[in-house]
Amino acid sequence: MATPQSDPSLSPLRTVAVVGLGTMGTGITEALARAGREVIGIDISEAQAARSAAALETSTARAVARGRLTEQERADVMARVRTGTDLTAAAAADLVIEVVPESYDIKHQVFRELDGIVRPDTVLATGTNALSVTRLAAASARPERVLGLHFFNPAPAMKLVEVVSSVLTAPGAVAAVTDLAIELGKEPVAVGDRPGFVADGLLFGYLNQAAAMYEAKYASREDIDAAMRLGCGLPMGPLALLDLIGIDTARTVLDAMYAESRDRLHAPAPILKQLSEAGLTGRKSGRGFYTYEAPGSATAVRDAQTPQDGAALTPGRTVRSVGVAGSGTMASGIAEVFAKAGYAVVLAARSEQKAQAAKARIGKSLDRSVDKGRMTAEAAAETLDLITPAGSYDAFADVDLAVEAVAEDLEVKRQLFQTLDKVCKPGAVLATTTSSLPVVACARATSRPQDVIGMHFFNPAPAMKLVEVVRTVLTAEDVHTTVHEVCARIRKHAVDCGDRAGFIVNALLFPYLNNAIKMVQEHYATLDDIDAAMKLGGGYPMGPFELLDVVGLDVSLAIEKVLHREFRDPGLAPAPLLEHLVAAGCLGRKTGRGFREYARR
Repeated sequence: MATPQSDPSLSPLRTVAVVGLGTMGTGITEALARAGREVIGIDISEAQAARSAAALETSTARAVARGRLTEQERADVMARVRTGTDLTAAAAADLVIEVVPESYDIKHQVFRELDGIVRPDTVLATGTNALSVTRLAAASARPERVLGLHFFNPAPAMKLVEVVSSVLTAPGAVAAVTDLAIELGKEPVAVGDRPGFVADGLLFGYLNQAAAMYEAKYASREDIDAAMRLGCGLPMGPLALLDLIGIDTARTVLDAMYAESRDRLHAPAPILKQLSEAGLTGRKSGRGFYTYEAPGSATAVRDAQTPQDGAALTPGRTVRSVGVAGSGTMASGIAEVFAKAGYAVVLAARSEQKAQAAKARIGKSLDRSVDKGRMTAEAAAETLDLITPAGSYDAFADVDLAVEAVAEDLEVKRQLFQTLDKVCKPGAVLATTTSSLPVVACARATSRPQDVIGMHFFNPAPAMKLVEVVRTVLTAEDVHTTVHEVCARIRKHAVDCGDRAGFIVNALLFPYLNNAIKMVQEHYATLDDIDAAMKLGGGYPMGPFELLDVVGLDVSLAIEKVLHREFRDPGLAPAPLLEHLVAAGCLGRKTGRGFREYARR
């Protein structure tokens, strides 16, 4: 039983030793010193300790230049830090945080040496994101005082800190470290001990799938990254993020995750091993998925894989008028996008009344744009005048491009394409906006499969910049060129991908969402902690459960089933909890209850 003197929850952690002064260790040192802690920075390398001190000088000087610190505050911060190479300096610490390389052997050695140096009540924290905290604690003479304290890079700026308890950790140690994290201005999330914890546990599976997608030559690195930035609002694409994290680090984390889960989604993509073993570890080496100006540079430069500007393309077809089939939110949004770009648009639905209602919805959207100062009233009126509602698809007789945006049901779409085949003129491009169904199945419903292509817009279409351009094995080259030219005119960013389930965005997004559900299902972390972890640690605009409730749990389940059916991977099987909620009618915001409850409108 702990005595009052030895219970770390009763004594504030005033002096902290940071062992390992690489990028993360230096960032943690700065965060601690700026929060008023005395910091002892220790590294086995004298040169690295000096580099860390210099980096701290530079970082705090930059903070002064930006008005975030005064000169006096900077001087105080620097006075609270001392660096060196002698581990015995940690004897004065209330807390030791190790951020040495991700190796059990190295970390075990550090913990064994610390056992003979620090006080009995000192808390020992590992900064690992890949190794077992329990295994590290078990090798210590004081396992009840060992826990995980996982900061995110850059440590001074990122708000999330994962506090990781093993089955051996004393509650007092957890409380003391949690209090410290709050005093640092961080948002601590309590998680259990498994590789990757919450944020990295979800993030690295997604990054691994992106690497495998690129390795399979399904899409270019630029298109994969642009798709996730523009389609999901992420701050970085997955391949650029792997380069930032370090491809060798990612491989280590995934190896640890796979060793525990045996889930193929966590088995490191072979390209990660190839790049790591070639020394192409990302930004730090100057080359990874991309090539950089110099080792450590954030500036990517052209290389042999960079798309050529103005590369010769098959000439496209002329598009002056566009038909949009459907009357829902997506159809209305797409019609608005084309009209804003100056195209004459025929908006056709199953009845004249539905088509008129869809045009009225577009009118309200344009009025909102006028109210927000995004366009003039005259421009809004001219845009609306370009849209002609119709109660029959016969009105598509003269359009150059027909875009279907009807229900996500293959039989419904096939029947519509049979109709378009009959009414549209020869040479018209026929596009489907499906997000999960095979484009080739729509193409085969026509007598001109070479004219059929996928144009997957994202909701809301007027705001979202991404369009996934989906070629089948039958799509003509000039049809592909035409759609790229149209995307440029409507100011959308087109990314190319092949005709397989999920295309780029959904194929990467929905397994990540499914894995988040599994974490809750297994009682590993709460909805709120997982959402907070991904927003604060990954820079995601929404947490996975917020997003699931917005998308709709029924829609999410349908996409998960399509992905599982296409790829036959057990790891893609929909989480039972998702299936249970859908069966219970809890579909998200639209029903007032999904993973959370919402006030009825």
